[in-house]
Amino acid sequence: MGSRRRQGKKKRRNSGMWLSVILCVIALGALTGCLYLLVKNRSLEGDVSEALAYIEEVNSITTYTEEELKEKKEEAASQASSEKEEEILNEMKERMESGDGTTAMLKYFYPEEIVVASDGRYYFFPILDTIKHHAYNEEQFVMNEDETLQYLENGEVVSHKGIDVSKYQASIDWEKVAGDDVKYAFIRLGIRGSTEGKLVLDDTFEDNVEAALKNKIDVGVYFFTQALNEAEAVEEAEFVLENIADYDISYPIVLDVEDIEVKNPRTKDMTMQDWTNVCIAFCERIKEAGYTPMIYGNLKTFMLMVDLTQLEEYDKWFAYYSTPLYFPYEFSMWQYTSTGRVDGIKGDVDVNISMKDWKHE
Repeated sequence: MGSRRRQGKKKRRNSGMWLSVILCVIALGALTGCLYLLVKNRSLEGDVSEALAYIEEVNSITTYTEEELKEKKEEAASQASSEKEEEILNEMKERMESGDGTTAMLKYFYPEEIVVASDGRYYFFPILDTIKHHAYNEEQFVMNEDETLQYLENGEVVSHKGIDVSKYQASIDWEKVAGDDVKYAFIRLGIRGSTEGKLVLDDTFEDNVEAALKNKIDVGVYFFTQALNEAEAVEEAEFVLENIADYDISYPIVLDVEDIEVKNPRTKDMTMQDWTNVCIAFCERIKEAGYTPMIYGNLKTFMLMVDLTQLEEYDKWFAYYSTPLYFPYEFSMWQYTSTGRVDGIKGDVDVNISMKDWKHE
């Protein structure tokens, strides 16, 4: 009986202990739950703060309708245009103050086009890839102290100095000319009159050819054309061939094509195709006779008067009295000054640079 009572007390004691353990576990769980809720609440408070800040930021951004956006775009474009216009005007002002003329400025502002001034107008020609370009490097053209232009490759001179002369150089001492490193000379053979169209031999042609050859200067000749058509061009070629028959002409025979500044020239109504046909007819007749034909002209000649696309097979002699060179297309000779000085010639003379030696080709 006493033993049963002790066992009952023990059971009651164990039951109380388990109850305490259960209550502790419940209390610990409740505390954990509270801590979780507290942390969760803090996190939510942070998220809410971030969300409120984002909303405030979004509300601070100005929104525009399509019409307002169009106005803003036009306003920005106008401002950019004004700034660019001011920049260009300042550049123009600086260039004018430095002495650049209108043509020089236009060449600067339109580098992808060829600008030609003629008769008070300016013409703009896109530089074409369909016409063969020259391969010269402008930096390799070097002007010496004596104002002789040379072309260098790997530090070596590969160009040749020459002159072209007519009766306007009067009496020439060709021995002195040869001593001034002149390798070749283009001698004017004659002209066709600009009004009546008469063929005229240059007064000094024979004397100049004979004296130049005697002093071992290679000779080419040129003829100033005023032919109206192919028949007259062939007539000019025949006139040239007749007058060079007795001479060793190793350099090209040139057709001089220029716009003549006289009142009512006979060529005033000629079209570009007319001029081009004249060039082809002359050059083909010269080629048939076994000589090398060439066409002489300036920027106006090659851009306004003839169609270069039809003349690519012929050598070109380009007249341009400034540097750097302003002509992208292929040429064989450059007349770079009309006021050159050469021993044996009194006064000015045209001086040329060529990269070809026709006699030894």
